[in-house]
Amino acid sequence: MENTVLHKADTRGHADHGWLNAYHSFSFASWYNPERVQFGALRVLNDDTIAGGMGFGTHPHDNMEIITIPLEGDLAHKDSMGNTEVIKNGDVQVMSAGTGVKHSEFNPNDDQRTKLLQIWVFPNKQDVEPRYQQISLNPEERKNKLQQILSPNADDEGVWIHQDAWFHLGKFDTGVSATYNLKKEGNGVYAFVLSGNVTINGQELETRDGLGIWEVNSLTIEATSDAEFLLMEIPMHY
Repeated sequence: MENTVLHKADTRGHADHGWLNAYHSFSFASWYNPERVQFGALRVLNDDTIAGGMGFGTHPHDNMEIITIPLEGDLAHKDSMGNTEVIKNGDVQVMSAGTGVKHSEFNPNDDQRTKLLQIWVFPNKQDVEPRYQQISLNPEERKNKLQQILSPNADDEGVWIHQDAWFHLGKFDTGVSATYNLKKEGNGVYAFVLSGNVTINGQELETRDGLGIWEVNSLTIEATSDAEFLLMEIPMHY
């Protein structure tokens, strides 16, 4: 297919640090692939598993929109803006790093692992005032339909970021299909399959596969098994 890029699950970067087992869809830390640095404004898609009681010490970020989607277990967050929170499966968290922020993230439970997606998106404004936002989603809202979890607009469903981006989660039964119409001309979509099998615009995808599509107005999504997936619409030029 033209204007697509397919990232099979087993082609991702992988780092197993013992306490952290991480898969990288795009170049990150010691894993570098010149063909996989970013997809438009999407810079990082990390699929992390954190062992019980372990985590990331305090570290800095700036001029990046950082989205965290917990998939299993809990994640304790502490930052230089004074936020001390725990996020869990069903929540979504965003941090606009802007002029600079420091934070730590760790698994507060000794007896269970934490699984999460961490996503970095380049902002459309530099040096904004840092901000933090966390919401709890209703999982019923993605049952056999697309649930918006992020947008550029604080008044819309989900969290918001400083970028013309829209994220949706879907949890489809076998055979369910949907059409996703892109919100903004010039945007593309990066789809990431959390579980199961999905066909998007004719491309078959399996668990943890990623597919980037651009220069299209809509996507046709069909679940060929029970499946859960994330759609990230982001600018290709920013």
